Amino acid sequence: MAKTRNLQVGDAFGQEIWACYKRECCVFEIVERDDGYIDAIDPSVYFSEYDAWPQVERRAMEFVRGRVLDVGCGVGRHALYLQKKGLHVLGIDVSPLAIKVCKLRELKKAKVMSIEGVDFKRNPFETMIMMGNNFGLFGSLKRARRLLERFHRVTSENALIIADTRDPYRTDNTEHLKYHRLNRERSRMGGQVKIRIRFRRTATEWFDYLMVSREEMEEILKGTGWKIKELIDADGAQYLAILAKQLERT
Repeated sequence: MAKTRNLQVGDAFGQEIWACYKRECCVFEIVERDDGYIDAIDPSVYFSEYDAWPQVERRAMEFVRGRVLDVGCGVGRHALYLQKKGLHVLGIDVSPLAIKVCKLRELKKAKVMSIEGVDFKRNPFETMIMMGNNFGLFGSLKRARRLLERFHRVTSENALIIADTRDPYRTDNTEHLKYHRLNRERSRMGGQVKIRIRFRRTATEWFDYLMVSREEMEEILKGTGWKIKELIDADGAQYLAILAKQLERT
């Protein structure tokens, strides 16, 4: 592994998940932004059962149908719930350790794959889910449009994308507001954050993660073959987007 400032570059997310799965003590996920801002997450939330999910996540599951692709599945909490409902689900995640945990938790189909790897030859999926803020995996406006066009090819005629995100501008945190301004100065979207995940002495590579307002989402979807079917508000800035496939791109 490469080293940077006493940190090893590797699967930090997977290591924290593995430690949490083994019930080690003092397991925290550190999210570091490229301006130095740091946040901490308790990764046990990734293992939560349906009854403990936020209401908007439970609502999201009501839209799922047919064959499902769970993009950024983590430890498979949504995929496992849908599998128990009798749906055929493929969970993908860039973290090999996360996929190992999925399999140990008896998710039947789980594969190490990034969002960029979603390029199946046929159109096998009727629903794609991007839960846990995973609309952010699109990374940028340009990348989002390119991948959404690809998703149009690998989904069935009446497919849905169910994506969880947050409006980054619904905040009074001065550090976030400064970062929005910095992004615009760099010709980036305000909510396009560059982050890395840290766990103990390991860190992921830096990557872009995209959070958008409702208006920005509408702009991103133009010409991709997807349209907003429904938006569902959650607590604070969080919201759920149900995106419906159009036969013609407009």
